[in-house]
Amino acid sequence: MSLDTVRAFFAEKAPDIPIIEQAASTATVAEAAATLGVEPGRIAKTLSVRINDRVVLIVARGDARLDNRKSKAAFGGRPRMLGADEVATLTGHPVGGVCPFGLANPLPIYCDLSLKDFDTIYPAAGSRTASVRLSPDRLVALTGAEWVDVCQPPAAL
Repeated sequence: MSLDTVRAFFAEKAPDIPIIEQAASTATVAEAAATLGVEPGRIAKTLSVRINDRVVLIVARGDARLDNRKSKAAFGGRPRMLGADEVATLTGHPVGGVCPFGLANPLPIYCDLSLKDFDTIYPAAGSRTASVRLSPDRLVALTGAEWVDVCQPPAAL
C-alpha cells in the first residue's frame, strides 16, 4: 500500500517523475547504490527521528551522518531514531522504503544541505525496491521541506 500512496502523490504533484521499480533491494544505501548504479552519496536517505516531543523526517545524502551538535543547534535537541513499528505507523512506509512522499501523517520534512552536492538524487519511493530520480531542489519544492545543515560532511567521517 505504501508504494500506492507514493504513486498517487506523484500522479497528482509530478506526473513527469517516474517511479523506478527494481527486482533487487534498494532498502539500504549500499544496496540502492549498487542496484541503481550510482555512488552512495546520490542515494537520498530519509531518517525518521524524534527530537524532544516531535517527530521529523530528515533527508540527507546516503554517505552523510547526522551531527549531534549541528542537530541540537538546528532543532533544540538531540535526534533519536524511531523504531521500525513507529516509523511504519507514522510514515506509512516500511523501513528501507521510507521517503517524504505520500506520507500517512503530515510530518515536518527537512533536507540536509549535503544533498546540494548533486544535481540528481535517488530517494526511496515507499517500498524496499522502488526509488525516484529528481533534483534536490525539486524534492524540496514537492514536499515543502526546509533546508537545514545537520550532517557531517562525508570527508569528515
